[in-house]
Amino acid sequence: MLLRIALLAGCLWMGSLIAAAQNSAEFSLTGQVEGFADSSEVKLVRSGENTPLAQARIVNNQFVLKGALAEPSLVFLFIGDQPQPAELFIEPKVMSIRGSKGNPGAMQLEGSSSHLIFQRFLVGFVPYVQLRNQQATALNASPGDKNRDSLMAAYSATNMAMQQLVEQLAQQEPASPVTSFVLAATYGFFNDMVWLEKCFESLQPPARQSASGKQLDAMIQDGKIGAVGSKAIDFTQADTSGKMISLSSFKGKYVLVDFWASWCGPCRQENPNVVDNFNKFKAKNFTVLGVSLDREDQRAKWLEAIKKDRLTWTHVSDLKFWNNEAARLYRVNGIPYNFLVDPSGTIIAKNLRGPALEAKLCEVLGCK
Repeated sequence: MLLRIALLAGCLWMGSLIAAAQNSAEFSLTGQVEGFADSSEVKLVRSGENTPLAQARIVNNQFVLKGALAEPSLVFLFIGDQPQPAELFIEPKVMSIRGSKGNPGAMQLEGSSSHLIFQRFLVGFVPYVQLRNQQATALNASPGDKNRDSLMAAYSATNMAMQQLVEQLAQQEPASPVTSFVLAATYGFFNDMVWLEKCFESLQPPARQSASGKQLDAMIQDGKIGAVGSKAIDFTQADTSGKMISLSSFKGKYVLVDFWASWCGPCRQENPNVVDNFNKFKAKNFTVLGVSLDREDQRAKWLEAIKKDRLTWTHVSDLKFWNNEAARLYRVNGIPYNFLVDPSGTIIAKNLRGPALEAKLCEVLGCK
């Protein structure tokens, strides 16, 4: 569930969440399951990996998976032809799991305290994610609604409640690698680097030194590059016609630098919101500079997406995928990602998505 939440927050480069294989200890997971045929394949796949961590086959409704882990890790348990896996936080210990076909979310894992922490967090957090998505949809569907202020207030309250749940986890479980994983995976909802650093500094060594803790530390250090209040770092890339365009050429305007790609589902879903705000504020000294993380062999798809989504602002790219030089300059590891630059070239906001984009533009440009 949590990885899917992370993906809702954007297209993430998840490779750095993979735990290092050094200092591993053995684990075993004994399963008792109903509804699966004998010889059905069972495999554990760790978040961010393709090669199974362990695999076996069912015999008389039972299986045993054995392997090695360096630390508690999020894994997916695939059984037979069941399309959805069970999502588990396992540990290098002796564990057992019980369940039945057709209901992977109800499987009961014993022997992993990390999984209990993980599940308790999800029970509180997931309903807020669903509510926030509903509120964002309502806001995007009713730009002229007289109740928009109350809708915006409700959206902000939900966001704050989500943030408080993450803070509570950090306070209650400061030593758990689950906590550092949650902080890294949910950060895209909040985009508050000062808050994230404060939470990280409250963690104890087992959480800070875990794979996700190290990723979190790197995110924080990278986040200080291009931080709100700093001067935007200039870059130059070719537009759709091959003309070289620099960010500095927009000085004197409010410009939203928008990192996206034609292949990124969340980016394409966010595009109508950017279009609406571009049309609403373009007469108030505001524009957008789109920076695509498409590849050279996707150039046609990039151009097609610009036309289909009606993105009538300037677009640039070096078509180097995740190695896009501007993206690397700003340490972009997930899209959509954006930052708002004021006429003096100072970054005044980051990751303005959904209703947050209009709210910020109204704040600096006025809505009347």
